[in-house]
Amino acid sequence: MYPTVAEALALPVLRQGCPRVVAGSTGLERRVRWAHAAEVADIAHLLRGGELVLTTGVALPDDDATLTRYVADLADVGVAGLVVELVRHWNDRLPHALVTAAEQRGLPLVTLSRETRYVAVTEAVNGMIVDAQLAELRAAERVHETFTSLTVAGAEPAAVLAEVARLTEQPVVLETLEHEVLAYDTAGTDPGELLIGWPARSRVVQVGERTGYHSAAGWLVTVVGARGHDWGRLVLVCAEPPPHRYQVVAERAASALAVHRLVTRDSDTLERQAHRAVLTELLNSPAPTAEILARSSALAVPLTGRQLVGLAVRPRITATTRPTLSTPPLLRELAEATALATRRAKVSALVSTDETAVRALLALSPDANADAVLQRLATDIHDARASAPAAIGVGTTVTGPAEAQRTLVEAAHVAAAALDEDDDQPLHRLKDVRLRGLLHLLADDERVHAFAARELGPLLERDAASGSRLVSALRHYCAHGGNKSAAAVAAHTSRTAYYQQLARIEQVLGVRLEDPESMLSLYVALLAHDLGTATRPSEENPPGRGAQ
Repeated sequence: MYPTVAEALALPVLRQGCPRVVAGSTGLERRVRWAHAAEVADIAHLLRGGELVLTTGVALPDDDATLTRYVADLADVGVAGLVVELVRHWNDRLPHALVTAAEQRGLPLVTLSRETRYVAVTEAVNGMIVDAQLAELRAAERVHETFTSLTVAGAEPAAVLAEVARLTEQPVVLETLEHEVLAYDTAGTDPGELLIGWPARSRVVQVGERTGYHSAAGWLVTVVGARGHDWGRLVLVCAEPPPHRYQVVAERAASALAVHRLVTRDSDTLERQAHRAVLTELLNSPAPTAEILARSSALAVPLTGRQLVGLAVRPRITATTRPTLSTPPLLRELAEATALATRRAKVSALVSTDETAVRALLALSPDANADAVLQRLATDIHDARASAPAAIGVGTTVTGPAEAQRTLVEAAHVAAAALDEDDDQPLHRLKDVRLRGLLHLLADDERVHAFAARELGPLLERDAASGSRLVSALRHYCAHGGNKSAAAVAAHTSRTAYYQQLARIEQVLGVRLEDPESMLSLYVALLAHDLGTATRPSEENPPGRGAQ
């Protein structure tokens, strides 16, 4: 970084000349690109800007007009400052016209009351500049090595941004080209202050080149992308014009992020990862913090003053789809289909995946018709996933971020329960899954598991010990409401053999199956047992679908 005029004046070689700033003190933070001794008045056309001009004044005129034009020419070319020795031409003070012109143009004007060796001054100042340039080169080399290591190691975006914040000590944000925040590092500042109103603030910041500084916003912006496909922007928030080193850091970080996206193109997108982080916080926090609300808003999904609806989409992995589809890619494809459906419906939504399903939180305007929006989304999602059908669960519509956890949890339970529903409904709510939905809501309750074990334990043990299929026979019986003939047909068993199985069940369990309470209790126990079973034996062909 080039030294400022103030830093140059602090050098011993200039301090011994007793420097005094007589005009343009507001420009003392200007950067000095070079120090140059010049006595002639028409020197400006030979300069490039950024010079600290040193003169004894012996060749300068005394008339006001020429002195004013001299200062104007220097200011126009961008000179950093003017130093005049008060020994040979002017002894005690500079002409009033010279001081006035410098003040008006904001050009630092400095007098030296003692004779000063300008050759020593230029040597010291230019030496400082060369040292600063060398330090910049060394710093750039270290930056290059750092981000190369991160790229080779496949560092996640959060690690890349953390390194940017460490090297610059400035907040940094990675956003999409639609100005949604994908990741950020506050560098110790308030995240709420950094992210508040981000999309609106970002839209007005355009730099017109791949890397540029927007002085009004105080942002250093560089485009992120590779192979001709730009997909984001990296924003370094710095109130003052940044040194060149910051630009190097931003550009190397952008390259690392672009490479990471190319390498991990088969993984979740950064947008899905950002959405997942916010949804996870909402699920784990009954009272969302101001930072979470700001992060969601920065993703263009405001949560306050909106109708919030949880949505869960679970693929139906059947015997037909399982050989050709694996769950993670299927979920990623389903998440993108869900996100596309929300964009088409012009609905703000957080969309991500977990181990088994796609989660979404819709943020609808207060006057939106939630049912109409949900029906349209469900239709679009089903149309997009015709090759792998999905069950869509919807939570209760709520009106504040504090209830977001509730609607998300409800949607997940409904979607899980709806997997066993054999119907053509585009989406399901709690009222649609009825008893099965209630049991899904209570799936983690140990008392439910204990109840299922008490009711079915002896039967499960008998099947395990003898290889019988009594549990399967009981499923058919309960699913057909105690109709033995229909149950025997569904079980592909003769009536005589099936009636013998029912008699054996009554013997093992010590109950009468014709008793309505016994049948209901056993059916509930079967449903509860299924919740804790990862997979069912294929020969069971559970007939409980659709039975309530």
